[in-house]
Amino acid sequence: MTLLEGRTAVVTGGARGIGYAIARRFVEEGAAVVLGDLDGAAAVEAAKSLPGTAMGMRCDVTDEAEMVALLARCTTEFGQLDVLVNNAGITKDKTMRKMSSDDFRSVVDVHLYGAWLGTKHASAVMREQAGGGAIVNISSISGKVGNPGQTNYSAAKAGMVGLTKAAAKEVGFAGVRVNAVMPGLIRTAMTEKMPQQAWDDKLADIPMGRAGEPEEVAAVVLFLASDLASYVTGTVVEVGGGRNV
Repeated sequence: MTLLEGRTAVVTGGARGIGYAIARRFVEEGAAVVLGDLDGAAAVEAAKSLPGTAMGMRCDVTDEAEMVALLARCTTEFGQLDVLVNNAGITKDKTMRKMSSDDFRSVVDVHLYGAWLGTKHASAVMREQAGGGAIVNISSISGKVGNPGQTNYSAAKAGMVGLTKAAAKEVGFAGVRVNAVMPGLIRTAMTEKMPQQAWDDKLADIPMGRAGEPEEVAAVVLFLASDLASYVTGTVVEVGGGRNV
């Protein structure tokens, strides 16, 4: 028996990177998965490439109607909603002196407001079904320590921790668990575009001496989504190789 056999899941930002790695691991563990992404065509193609039951669709996580539609796709196609992973995110890095209000608001909207919308509507579905459900919010080490040039991203990721802890207290009685994961330096297409000096500086702060892989984040998310974490809620797990502990 695999860890998510007979379960269903929704992963936002699932077309690539960490979100795709999570979706793949879920499918490998027996789940039926709906991938949501702002790039709907990429989500559909990503779903086709997975070795199991999966489908993709467009979802702007800052649009409440689109978030509701994404979750409804899961319940309509698969009968229930067992897991939601709020992973969608963007970056618009600049120092505060150069950052516009739009740069700040758009990043906070995608990460924090998007996760709030997902948590709100998914928990409403989960609390009405037998067995409850699990929500995992993908935060970041940046939300713990802050990164220069990322006041928007760091603030949003820190806010996701507060959202996680408050939501866990609100819906725990109904068997709905809400946890967060804080990845550190993870090797993705986005991070590999960093200037070499910035990459080297971050790498120097990691006791394990290497960047993480998306699959290593996915393994922790799998744990939190599964019954192995049946008594775990309101928790933040760092996946950073010991960076900033």
